[in-house]
Amino acid sequence: MLFNRMLVCICFLAISSFATAQCGSSHSKYSKRTSSHHQKDIVDIAAGSDDFSTLVTAVKTASLVETLQSDGPFTVFAPVNSAFAKLPEGTVKSLLEPKSKATLSKILTYHVVAGEFKATDVINAIKASDGEFSIETVSGDILKASLQNGTVILTDEKGGIAAVTKTDVDASNGVIHVIDSVILPN
Repeated sequence: MLFNRMLVCICFLAISSFATAQCGSSHSKYSKRTSSHHQKDIVDIAAGSDDFSTLVTAVKTASLVETLQSDGPFTVFAPVNSAFAKLPEGTVKSLLEPKSKATLSKILTYHVVAGEFKATDVINAIKASDGEFSIETVSGDILKASLQNGTVILTDEKGGIAAVTKTDVDASNGVIHVIDSVILPN
């Protein structure tokens, strides 16, 4: 059991560290995946849903479209429009201003993990870590995942929480898990 727990943690951290080094800059060039059994990438799926219109606008404003259309794979904790609406009034408008591009990029990459982790992977990692699993995001910051009444809860570095409301939305370059709040790095 201890060996399995260590193996899960080491694999998860190794993949996260590698992808953080590879994906840390929003100006890096990535090739788009051309062969997969899934036809739509993460951005295509988000753009195809009215529930993610604020997220898509933010991704475009932060110049992260090309990155999130690259091979990945990525796991994206995607906040729906109502999650952005929970932020203090004027926050989204302020983040979408050109002067806030670096801050917006940091927030958005905090929602992305290098590697493809299905819901069962996340739940197994939580259970193997005695109920709370630390996840390094592409931004280089840490999210904590735990279970509450069978629901995965993400706790950000500021103590904010988001519940995963839908899991395992497959894309050609990873997987999307829908969340009900925007998570914020320090």
